[in-house]
Amino acid sequence: MAETEARARPAARGSSLWLMIGPGLLLAATGVGGGDLATGSIVGSVLGTAVLWAVLVGALLKFVVTEGLTRWQLATGETLLEGAVSRIGPIVVWLFLPYLLLWSFFVGSAQMSATGVTLHAIAPVFDDARHGKIFFGVASGLVGLALVWLGGYRLFERIMRVCIAVMFVTVVMTAVFLWPGTLEVLEGIFVPRIPDFGGEGLTWTVALIGGVGGTLTVLCYGYWLREEGRTRPEDLRVCRIDLGTGYLMTALFGMAMVVVGSTIEVQGEGTALLVTLSDRLVEVLGPTGKWLFLVGTFGAVFSSLLGVWQSVPYLFADCWGLLRRKSGAAVTAVDTRALPYRAYLVVLAIVPMLGLFASFREIQKIYAVTGAVFFPLLALAVLVFNGRAAWVGERFRNRPLTVAALAGVLVFFTWLGIAGI
Repeated sequence: MAETEARARPAARGSSLWLMIGPGLLLAATGVGGGDLATGSIVGSVLGTAVLWAVLVGALLKFVVTEGLTRWQLATGETLLEGAVSRIGPIVVWLFLPYLLLWSFFVGSAQMSATGVTLHAIAPVFDDARHGKIFFGVASGLVGLALVWLGGYRLFERIMRVCIAVMFVTVVMTAVFLWPGTLEVLEGIFVPRIPDFGGEGLTWTVALIGGVGGTLTVLCYGYWLREEGRTRPEDLRVCRIDLGTGYLMTALFGMAMVVVGSTIEVQGEGTALLVTLSDRLVEVLGPTGKWLFLVGTFGAVFSSLLGVWQSVPYLFADCWGLLRRKSGAAVTAVDTRALPYRAYLVVLAIVPMLGLFASFREIQKIYAVTGAVFFPLLALAVLVFNGRAAWVGERFRNRPLTVAALAGVLVFFTWLGIAGI
């Protein structure tokens, strides 16, 4: 099984950066989907490069929380979910499962819709774009299911690295071709300001900060660490480098889309906006620019779909194991070949297909709202759990600066959820 393979293979603890990074890149690729790219481009179109700093802030906030989850796991040997059950009780699972099921349906629908829209733009074999979205969405969901089912973690990791390379090169190259000027970009990164834009500048900036990276999928980073064999407290340095690299990639994607949006007027929403944007690129970069951008968009949306398909079943399988675990029994790693993981993988890939027949706008909206509700709870859990030296040890306990950062994450994302931005 995958866990046995991971334990048998020595963890990558060498000095090479390429050996250190891995799960962080998977997290970046999973968290950056069509919605994130669309948000970056529309905010760039509205506010220009003045808000590039906001992308970095958003990536930093996600890094703070994920680093806290990593410290907890390396200190205790438990994922946050396992630790919560051990210290609070099975009620945690019963409260988490309904949310997981709801989130899974909407994120699954959003991922297939985004991939379907993008593939229809690349290969418009249907006269009706809606039919193309449904056909390609279903096909992408089934392909993702087959890849995860048959290939396991190692094949998943290799495919994701290819997708990451494609999306990084193509999207960043598009931004370079449309480069508005080095001074303007540097000013947007290092001189924080929020253009007014009819009183809506703050709203757009906050949306950009909140839209960087994933939400529930950050919990899956711990399972990928187990697959890589990074389970010792001594692995914290490697994990921080890995996470830092992953979130830096996330920030670069986001900033590239802001740059693209700042030079091309964009209209619409969701992945359909990116397709419209690719058509506009023909006027500036010619057909090559359009196809370059579409290929990068596909790399982003399909890698996000594949990442969700592979990672989210870990959460259900872990919940299943925790409910069946006898009191006092040791925590066991998730077996990706066992029924709980594979059954949820099938459910995740099949049931959300119903959402392809609904409005993509509504699917994306509900997906964003359910994610925004969860993240403040995650920040609160990291604050509390890592705040006790008796649980994590003095070395891994939250420091004052970390407490301040986590408190800021908690306040920001709570307000984001309440305001519905």
